Amino acid sequence: MTGTQRRRAVVTGANSGIGYFTAAELARAGDSVVLACRNEQKAAAAAEEIRAEIPNADVESAKLDLASLDSVREFADSQSGSLDLLINNAGVMMPPRRLETADGFELQFGTNHLGHFALTALLMPRLLEAAEPRVVTVSSLAHRQRRQLDFDDPQEDRSYDPHRAYARSKLANLMFALELDRRARAAGSPLVSNAAHPGFSATGLYGSDDGLGSNPVLRKLAPLGARVVSQSAKAGALPTLYAANNGGPGSYTGPRALMETRGKPGAAKISRVAQNQKLAAELWDMSEELTGVTFTFN
Repeated sequence: MTGTQRRRAVVTGANSGIGYFTAAELARAGDSVVLACRNEQKAAAAAEEIRAEIPNADVESAKLDLASLDSVREFADSQSGSLDLLINNAGVMMPPRRLETADGFELQFGTNHLGHFALTALLMPRLLEAAEPRVVTVSSLAHRQRRQLDFDDPQEDRSYDPHRAYARSKLANLMFALELDRRARAAGSPLVSNAAHPGFSATGLYGSDDGLGSNPVLRKLAPLGARVVSQSAKAGALPTLYAANNGGPGSYTGPRALMETRGKPGAAKISRVAQNQKLAAELWDMSEELTGVTFTFN
């Protein structure tokens, strides 16, 4: 951010957890923030909570279901004027049963990656109206668990494992952020794309109906375990905020302490497969084909 210039920002999944604290701190700094969330009531309540805490906070809520490409298009169409900052934060984590998006995609890959891929492409005209546009995509330490992407089975029809699928979606998030930066720079665009991860942070994903919380036993135990061994969601938002304010093009930010699980933000480790530009280009082409969107940088 240049000086004290006010920005207009969109934060996905901002009704709780890391997204909420990211949106709140952006509003505290004077940015105008759209809380783009699947649940409109929770989004509106979160916006009210931010206004109650931060006098004169400029926040609004909007409907965005990343598991539906129709919803993504409707949200993008509803936005007007320049957009300085897009934070691709929302996600689902490790549903123990097989779930699909409205478009038939595996839920985690469809929501965490494809939904954000389409959203970024459709908001690109708004971003390119800004003087210093920036996109931050939230990945995870879990991205290191995947050594390859299987383009022959994008929906994991042959075998589905929730942990493997989550790691794949987070690897795709990071590869997308890095490839978006490469393509923007090649096109001579002012767009900055980078990524961040929250380390091990206690968020609502552990109790979500679309994640571990869909199992009644894990719904009770996972949040308790997360509180014991993890940092707060507010602390987990710090890498995203750093990336939004100070992160360089193509950078990856995460907590610095205890193998990147907690602490102050700094440079994070990018796995070898995430740096594979040929694989990233294949992922990009497949994502365009599956979502029906294309990117323009002018």
